[in-house]
Amino acid sequence: MIDLVDSHCHLDAPQFDADRDAVIARMAESGVRYAVNPGVDLPSSRAAVALALRQHGCIYAAVGIHPHEAKTLDAVTLKELKQLAASPRVAAVGEIGLDYYRDLSPRDVQRRAFEAQLELAAELDLPVIVHGRNPQGASSAHDDVLAVLRDWRTSLHAPRSTLHEHPGVLHSFSGDVAMAEQVVALGFFIGVSGPVTYRNADRLRDVVRAVPLERLLIETDAPYLTPQPRRGQRNEPAYVRRVAQAVADVRDLILEQVADQTTANACVLFGLAG
Repeated sequence: MIDLVDSHCHLDAPQFDADRDAVIARMAESGVRYAVNPGVDLPSSRAAVALALRQHGCIYAAVGIHPHEAKTLDAVTLKELKQLAASPRVAAVGEIGLDYYRDLSPRDVQRRAFEAQLELAAELDLPVIVHGRNPQGASSAHDDVLAVLRDWRTSLHAPRSTLHEHPGVLHSFSGDVAMAEQVVALGFFIGVSGPVTYRNADRLRDVVRAVPLERLLIETDAPYLTPQPRRGQRNEPAYVRRVAQAVADVRDLILEQVADQTTANACVLFGLAG
């Protein structure tokens, strides 16, 4: 039996309200041992923790404020995130970062929220799940994400912080090989999702070839970014196997090699165990 980890999915999303238990059952049947469910705002962070507690053994949570919701982060919200993160089922702070594609919060507000949550992660010694998205043809968000992460990574002092070696993951990576190399040099993992199966995703496949397998994670970002041949339908954690197979094809490996290594990577980063 192949063991897989969906390192990023949103099982608390309303798209799963009608059949969440069935989706989780299919996840297990497909060989997905664990799934990490990040919050995007305070209500979804609460829901992610509650779901992880109910589904003890296969679901872990992350808590955080997505850049779209950055304007909602204040001292009260930050305090509750810290309280939620005390749960033994919370594996990370996330989903946090910068999104200049939709710009649903002002960019300076996004950056302050990103930095505040990185500080929280350092205080709690939890890895981070980072979102970064640019406008078409631009690189400003990626540049700013790298700059913020570089400053934060420098502030982590080994051996006091376990984050010094494994600080987090850039989820559903959309940068190029040059950015990926900088991310890996900072100790971060690269998250690969459904677009690796898309016909026009040559840049992402180049990243998958270039990054050491020891630094790759696989994910669905369900219910979004459904891999081929189900693109356009609702995504779910069971489909992470298609992502793993695509990575194996790109790297000329067998599925078991990708499954074993990416599962080990996720367990190391997030401390997944039962």
